[in-house]
Amino acid sequence: MGLILCCWLSDRHLKKKTSPSPSSFFSQFSVAPPIRLAVLLDTPPVAHGNPRSQWSQTHISPNLKMCPSGVCVSRDRVEQSSDAVRAAGGVATGLHIWEVLWEARHRGSHALLGVSTRECPLHASGYTALIGGNSCSWGWELTTGQLWHDGKEVGRYPEGGARERLSAPDRILLVVDADAGMLGYVVDNCFLGIAFAGLPSGAELFPAVSCVWGGAKIRLRYLCGMTRDPPPLQTLSALCVCRTLTTHLDSIPPAARRLLFNTITSNT
Repeated sequence: MGLILCCWLSDRHLKKKTSPSPSSFFSQFSVAPPIRLAVLLDTPPVAHGNPRSQWSQTHISPNLKMCPSGVCVSRDRVEQSSDAVRAAGGVATGLHIWEVLWEARHRGSHALLGVSTRECPLHASGYTALIGGNSCSWGWELTTGQLWHDGKEVGRYPEGGARERLSAPDRILLVVDADAGMLGYVVDNCFLGIAFAGLPSGAELFPAVSCVWGGAKIRLRYLCGMTRDPPPLQTLSALCVCRTLTTHLDSIPPAARRLLFNTITSNT
């Protein structure tokens, strides 16, 4: 099959782990993704160069500079300024995943990742949460776990980590379900649940970031998406088999694991 099966059944993941990686801390907050999202996370990413992988050249703070390809922005080393940018393309329907690469050591305070409509401000004096700073944007503060909307903190994310300082790693997946009005995040291969629900139906939503750290570099890549139509039955069946295998993996002899792997991959 695809990515999920390869990860779950490869020899690297079948071996007992001697020690958890530092980023595995987020696994305790992981929740089972909805079936459409589970299928999408198993989908190969689209080719590089997709228009949805670019930041907007016009909807960007003057203190943010864009690389020639449009996939990366860097912030000037200026003080007392909050700066934001949104993606060049938004979505009003469907389920979509973007990858955002932003080194944790280059975030500082007020490092927000989320979505906005066209009405979100992109620059402000002082240090503030721009994404989530008005009624047209929703953001996750990556160093404190705060959720911001309409100019105020509206909760903590992920659920269960309310009073812990959970600094997200360098790579984060942004999940936007425009049909359901939902925004969520995937960290270290863990879906952390719904961060925001009730996003406006039919509104065009754009991935967006805001930052205050001089020299910060933020990369965007569109990975994949799907319509609201249900996934094919064959895809759902293969995903169900994968989940069942992981539940009983230790009791399956290695030879049987390889046979099951070869059988499923040859028929999907």
